[in-house]
Amino acid sequence: MVTRLVRAPRIDFASLRRELELPTQFPLAAQREADEAAVQVMADLTKEAASRAATDRTDIPFVTIDPATSRDLDQAVCLHRRPGGYRVFYAIADVTAFVPNGGELEAETWRRGQTVYLPDGKVPLHPESLSEGAGSLLPGETRPAALWTIDVDVDGATTEIRLERAVVRSRAKLDYAGVQASADADTLDEAIALLPEIGKILIARGLARGAINLPIPEQEIEPGDRHDGGRWRLVLRAGVPAEEWNAQISLLTGMAAAAIMLKGKLGLLRTMPAPRPDAVTTLRKVAAGLGIEWPDGATAGQVIATIDPASARGAALVDQAAELMRGAGYTPFEGEAPADPGHGAVAAPYAHVTAPLRRLADRYATEVCLSLADGREVPDWVRQALPLLPGVMATSDRRASAAERGAIDLAEAVLLADRIGEEFDAAVVDVDRARPQRAGTKNSGGEWRPPAGTVAIDDPPVRARCEGSLPLGERIRVRLVKADPQRRTVAFEAIPRSP
Repeated sequence: MVTRLVRAPRIDFASLRRELELPTQFPLAAQREADEAAVQVMADLTKEAASRAATDRTDIPFVTIDPATSRDLDQAVCLHRRPGGYRVFYAIADVTAFVPNGGELEAETWRRGQTVYLPDGKVPLHPESLSEGAGSLLPGETRPAALWTIDVDVDGATTEIRLERAVVRSRAKLDYAGVQASADADTLDEAIALLPEIGKILIARGLARGAINLPIPEQEIEPGDRHDGGRWRLVLRAGVPAEEWNAQISLLTGMAAAAIMLKGKLGLLRTMPAPRPDAVTTLRKVAAGLGIEWPDGATAGQVIATIDPASARGAALVDQAAELMRGAGYTPFEGEAPADPGHGAVAAPYAHVTAPLRRLADRYATEVCLSLADGREVPDWVRQALPLLPGVMATSDRRASAAERGAIDLAEAVLLADRIGEEFDAAVVDVDRARPQRAGTKNSGGEWRPPAGTVAIDDPPVRARCEGSLPLGERIRVRLVKADPQRRTVAFEAIPRSP
């Protein structure tokens, strides 16, 4: 499930880390392998810029675009205009160069699956000597990479795909806010001067085919000032358009990877069923309750693209829209393509290949694409891994989701801890399907349970459980009855309407 990002540096998340059994460090043998690989690969690159196994593309003026504090830089980009369209150069960190097959480091990455993010720090997939050092596409540093060259026409349709191992060098580490400010001032770095133009074309093309892009806001708890009695307050900050433009380059590459795999009849796709009609119907009702317009004939993706995710109501709709994205997983195949190879949110076949420093599956999917693009047999160690990866990634996805959800639950409980008994305006965004809403139902112990569901309050922007008669998509008054930071729970009760 997609959740809002949260930053809350004044809250202790140690109990959540313990509960999820998140590791605090790497085994010594795995750490040693990573450190030694970092030294060896960098020494080899210092001897000469390119080798027999990689093409020297340090001439391409790459830049990276990431959050300002990030150092695990998976991707670097450079965009050119060409006759009839555009050329996208996209360099992805070559993690395989640093991870010995069959070693302790590889085994530890399989135990972790992916980087887990918490407000007080992350639990990385790889040791920092790789993820924030030798493997990261840091500015001014020569690095091994998988280089995608993708040509698209003026409408954003892919016309040619090339993939090779290369040696690259990023010129600058840019952040989203800086890129957006430069775009607004028309002073973008020449490497990404076309990013707004190409990004908007790809967004429009995606929406036309039914894609859904969730603009997930960042959520931060801050201490209040004297005007609000010193209470904690929750602030939502929307992403800037530059984030979505950059994400479109990653999506373009993931679709190119899927095309290579399907043509080569071997691979690992990121799949998801198309949104269920009943989930779309529910989202329409929720939008109405939140006061968000849904024009006739508009798709869910088109409506979501119009909202402000930094508003309480916009954030609530984004949270509810995550219900459209049920059933995502990894689908390995060899020979015949999967019966349904598509990804419902992308509205096209898609593969994860652009974040190998942070996601285990990307390394193996990239190796498949490199081999197929070069006309070589896919290595046995990659083939053997493909059917095992879905289980590992599912486990790590659940762990990462639990960490994100737990962090938000704790932050919201802290925020509301001293407001029990207060009343709030709310929108009903979900209703328990198993419970009739006019009369309670008996649980397995024979006790009567009242109807319930989920509401989104406007201020502070919190989404939580609520008991009572809940008309889906309508606005009601609710009372806060629980806010327990120890249990990370928040609960409301509906206030009956006057006759």
